[in-house]
Formats: sequence, structure tokens, C-alpha cells
Amino acid sequence: MGINRKSRDEIKRQRYAGHIVALVHKKMKEVVEPGISTKELDNIAMKVIHENKAIPTFLGYNGFPASICTSINEKVVHGIPSEDEILKEGDIIAIDVGATYGGMVGDSAWSYAVGKISEEKQKLMKATEEALYAGIDKMRPGNVLDDISGAVEDVAKKYGMGIVRQYGGHGVGHVMHEAPFLYNYRVGDQTKIKSNYVIAIEPMLNLGTDEVYVLPDNWGVVTKDHKASAHFEHTVLATDEEPILITTLME
Repeated sequence: MGINRKSRDEIKRQRYAGHIVALVHKKMKEVVEPGISTKELDNIAMKVIHENKAIPTFLGYNGFPASICTSINEKVVHGIPSEDEILKEGDIIAIDVGATYGGMVGDSAWSYAVGKISEEKQKLMKATEEALYAGIDKMRPGNVLDDISGAVEDVAKKYGMGIVRQYGGHGVGHVMHEAPFLYNYRVGDQTKIKSNYVIAIEPMLNLGTDEVYVLPDNWGVVTKDHKASAHFEHTVLATDEEPILITTLME
């Protein structure tokens, strides 16, 4: 299946969807603190999405029961919000948000510190965010997908972090997952990047092993050694000039 190049109108709608996702993350930054439940975070996110006349992309996606994914510490991705899951001092939480506006999707994840966290977790978050921006910098026409993957891998190796290999970035547009799949390590993919490609770049790095497994709820993904994981993601538009972050606040 080919990669969709987005029209000017599609980009305009997708940019607004990304703005709404950024509004959710702005709110998450304010409310993430010890004592709040992940279900409360989900309720707050849902409210922001609905107030901005958008649809929570994740809700009902393959049966997913919430509007955001909340993944604490050793949980890598796809954590289901719960009233029983309470944030505590020293946790890190990855919050993944999707919003659909005008039939176009914005998708972004960010990892947040809950109160004061260990130096080890600080290093993990720094490495993963750095890997994201290293990947974004390669999202340029004339480069290939493996340039993005390799940039992420190089940062992970520099910091000695594990790389989650079963999950990665993806095209995003009318639906959340479009072609191509984007690995977070080199696989030799020579697919050329063209202007008006929109791809969600999303490194997931671990303090320990690369290996992960899926929980019995068939959603949550956990590191095999139960060491912490971080996840950062932006939806990115390739242009003939600089890459544009779709999932940031509009002026």
C-alpha cells in the first residue's frame, strides 16, 4: 500500500487536529501530580477534545476503552486508564493522545515526571526526547525512512538505552495508522521521503532490555525486566523546507 501525500486542505485540518492534541498535553502537564488517577486524566483529556469539537481517535479503536493511553514506569505503551491506578511521587507516565478533526488525525505522546524522579529516569526521558528530535530532523525530502530510524537508534545507543522493536512510528492521516511503518532502529528501509508525507515519529526507549510483552488485557505493553520505559511522539509533516510539527499549539 502506498504512502498518501496530503493535500493543502488535508494538512490544514490535520494541523488543527494536532493543535487539539497539543492542548490536551498542555493540560496534562498541569494536572499530572501524585494522587491523581489515570482515569481522571482520561476524563480531563476527553473534555478538552470534545470542547474543541473533535473526536477522541483512540476511543473504540479496535475496542480500546478510553480516549488516551496512560503507561506508567515499566509500561511502555497502550496502558488503559483506571480509577485504581493512582500516580505516585517518582513515577514517570507516558500519555498518548489522538484527536480527529474534520476527518484528519493528530497523534502525539509525551512522558511526564510525577513529582521528583530518579536521575536514571531523568536520563531515560532526556534520551527518548532527544531521539525524537533527532528523528524529526531527518524527516526531509531526499532522505529515506532508514535515516529517521537510524537517528533514533544512534541516540538510544549513545545513552545505552534499550529500543522497543515490536512497535514504532507510522503514517497518519484519515486514520491513525497509515503506511508506512517506521522502525526505531535501522532495517535498511530505502523508501524515499517526499514533501507532504505525514508520519508520527515515536521512539520508545527502555532503561534495560529491548524485550517487552503484552499484558492479559491484550493492550498494555510492559518491559520484560520491569525497568522503566519512556515514549515521545510528534506527528510530523515533511516539506521542501524544515519539517513541521503538526502536534504543537497553533499561534
